[in-house]
Amino acid sequence: MAKKRAPRHISQGPAKAQDSRGPVPGAKAPAFRLPKDGGGTVELADFAGRKLVLYFYPRADTSGCTREAIDFSKLKTAFSRAETEILGVSADSVAALDRFKSKHKLSIALAADEAHKVLEAYGVWQQKTLYGRKFMGTVRATFLIGPDQRIARVWPKVSVADHAQDVLEAAKAL
Repeated sequence: MAKKRAPRHISQGPAKAQDSRGPVPGAKAPAFRLPKDGGGTVELADFAGRKLVLYFYPRADTSGCTREAIDFSKLKTAFSRAETEILGVSADSVAALDRFKSKHKLSIALAADEAHKVLEAYGVWQQKTLYGRKFMGTVRATFLIGPDQRIARVWPKVSVADHAQDVLEAAKAL
């Protein structure tokens, strides 16, 4: 009998409890340095003096994640007018992000956190349940980081519909 494989966005390693649910508004945003689509790296310091939408998603090229990335891409010009950058982060490989970005003609930057360090720092690497099975995975969440690199707003457990527009309105108000 073939062994059942977990979906690729799921860690098959031992689950560990997340003590914190991540930074809260007013807190200093956890620093990060990650490999990004197209090569090179991206880090929080790259956005000093600018607003940043840092959004976390479970897996590239799945329906909800694709819709969210397309929605942010469609609004990229409006975010730029609001002096706000956008960075999507998942546990996918850079190669998977490159394919995802190319396939859907995404205009936003994507970063890979295969080691889950940034996902953990932001409290989005959490225990999840699917069909009664518990596993560690990424919870869809968004952080609006101000020019001072402090958390301005948090959207935990995001519902994709109209989310990018809601984040844009918050960025404009910041």
